[in-house]
Amino acid sequence: MSSLTTDPNKTTSRITGSHTAEIPSLGTAKDASRSNRSSEIDHTHNPFSAVPKAVDTNRRDLIGIEHMPVELIRSLIERSNDHFAKLLTKTPLPAESLLKGRTVANLFFESSTRTRTSFELAEKRIGADYTSLTPAVSSLTKGESMLDTVRVLEAMKMDAIVVRHSSMGVPQFLAERLPAHVHVINAGDGAHEHPTQALLDGATMIEALGTLEGKHLAIVGDIRHSRVARSNMWLMKKLGARVTLVGPETLMPRNAAEVFGVEVQDSLDDVLGNADAIMLLRIQLERQGSGLFPTLEEFHHRYGITKARLGRNQPFILHPGPVNYGVEISSEVADSERSLILRQVKRGVAVRMAVLEWVFEK
Repeated sequence: MSSLTTDPNKTTSRITGSHTAEIPSLGTAKDASRSNRSSEIDHTHNPFSAVPKAVDTNRRDLIGIEHMPVELIRSLIERSNDHFAKLLTKTPLPAESLLKGRTVANLFFESSTRTRTSFELAEKRIGADYTSLTPAVSSLTKGESMLDTVRVLEAMKMDAIVVRHSSMGVPQFLAERLPAHVHVINAGDGAHEHPTQALLDGATMIEALGTLEGKHLAIVGDIRHSRVARSNMWLMKKLGARVTLVGPETLMPRNAAEVFGVEVQDSLDDVLGNADAIMLLRIQLERQGSGLFPTLEEFHHRYGITKARLGRNQPFILHPGPVNYGVEISSEVADSERSLILRQVKRGVAVRMAVLEWVFEK
């Protein structure tokens, strides 16, 4: 089990995900990719649930939602509202200097458009300097280990590392090996967690619904391979929402109802009539083997959202992107007035500004 350790005499804390990062093959980027076996994960047993190392209460990292206190979740969402209001204006954004003198390194070992760009914009708009490293054109291709790369960046006086990786546990692995003044923010680790995505999704839904307390969210699609689904399940439950997972059994985590405390359905039509919001997830072909469902056309027939399927039902529609039109959603629904997809994108910058502000807070 991982832990949240706080010292009442200190204002700092360490938020960890549900694992310790005892990862056997994180030497090179190529080695790390070999350790990603998310399609084979038995979610009734977390492979990173060993007894964690002692937690340094001087650290402040954002690793996952599962063990994050609900007070901190609410605080980050509320803190993001001020930044979001500024992003809605049509006038040039005022220069911020909250993180003046701080430098952030963005390490994305997986492809990204929304998350990487929004982190870069958040860093810039809050006054930090940043650099973004692409592993394919770094010394990782020459055999340098990921940890050595990060330590080189720390030697250049990086103050925070934003990391995305295909292997679960990488953010915590780094946090346990870096000095306390270098903060680690998880931008997605394998099929484990994507905490800033869940925070922005929660903020978007609260804006649309007023509250999450007592509301019903249906998460539809490839749940088994989705870090977005996991982080959102933890966050929505903490904020009082009812969560139903919808998808074929082959794309569902084992014992999901018991493990996550949610409902599970294989029929989308049975859920549409009472869902306040529907979050659609793409099929993550890069994380799975073959044979988990017959065809994309069959998946769309059973689980795709179209105007005809919605009928008179008017739930809000969310999608973390990228969207595969004609598979999980039609373009007509994605562009409709009930779609919050672009609102999520805008919220993403504001939430990441709030997270950056929080990790550096004295």
